[in-house]
Amino acid sequence: MRNPELIERPPAGPGPAPTRPPNGSPVPGLITTGVLSVALLLALGWAMGGAQWLTHPGFRAWQTVCLAITVQALPFLVLGTLISGAVNAFVPAHVFSKMLPRNPALAVPVASAAGVVLPGCECASVPVAGSLIRRGVTPAAAFAFLLSAPAVNPIVLASTAVAFPGNPEMVAARLIASLATSAAMGWLWLKLGRSEWLRMPSRHTGHQHGHSRWEEFRLGFQHDFLHAGGFLVLGAMAAATFNVTVPRSVLDTFAGSPWLSVLFLAALAIVLAVCSEADAFVAASLTGFSPTARLAFMVVGPMVDLKLIALQAGTFGRAFALRFSTVTALTAVACTALTGWWLL
Repeated sequence: MRNPELIERPPAGPGPAPTRPPNGSPVPGLITTGVLSVALLLALGWAMGGAQWLTHPGFRAWQTVCLAITVQALPFLVLGTLISGAVNAFVPAHVFSKMLPRNPALAVPVASAAGVVLPGCECASVPVAGSLIRRGVTPAAAFAFLLSAPAVNPIVLASTAVAFPGNPEMVAARLIASLATSAAMGWLWLKLGRSEWLRMPSRHTGHQHGHSRWEEFRLGFQHDFLHAGGFLVLGAMAAATFNVTVPRSVLDTFAGSPWLSVLFLAALAIVLAVCSEADAFVAASLTGFSPTARLAFMVVGPMVDLKLIALQAGTFGRAFALRFSTVTALTAVACTALTGWWLL
């Protein structure tokens, strides 16, 4: 391979410097492509007689459920991504390390509890955890924070209370089960984790010297909102489809069994990958399932889903992501079952 320093470069001329997209962000192009694709699909559907099924009662019911879930969850999604972007841009990373005890076993529950007051979405929690490890925070505490921040922050708890009105037990159960899972995973890493499973992160998060904090806040909010908003819409569509199309006999097969219903909704949360600020509204719409099963949907989803597994693999390595996600899912189901048996 040639040395990059020896590669000849064209001499700098008096002409204007080559231009590039601001911040290199492909988001506007992706949005335009998505809008044009949807418009094309709608036009094709209309040309093929789609007007008939658009007026079908089943489709109208699906539309109503999907819109209701999205409208209810959207304010919490906006607020959550605003706070997440502000924390990432304006709060120095060393603040987190100073808050934690030096004893790793004590740092784990403190980092887990920090998620209650330091909001963050699932997408932001992975790079923040990597930033904490790079700055000397013990990995066990960073992983406890990674799991708890998107699961027990004030925005998530408030949205859960709105989604389950008159049912404070569900809010308390979500808080307790999520904290127990995050702390248990931190202690398990202290006991069983191996350094060769973890590829230390190299990407930078938070404020970079010489960059505008407000610009970083804007870009962070834009990324988190568009990314999480897309998953919210997909989750609302999937939940509406699930409610309208799945036969009652199939639901009864899972809903009638205490264990099958919990495992089924836990697996559904992994596949749907709904943002934690909005998943309570999706869970509330699954009325055929027990409260414990719906609790499993809200506890497992913010900690283990397909997009999180991909983010963890890219940040910490595949060996870590596969082991950590599998054990987290099993631990979350166990903590949910115990908490549901106790409170619900």
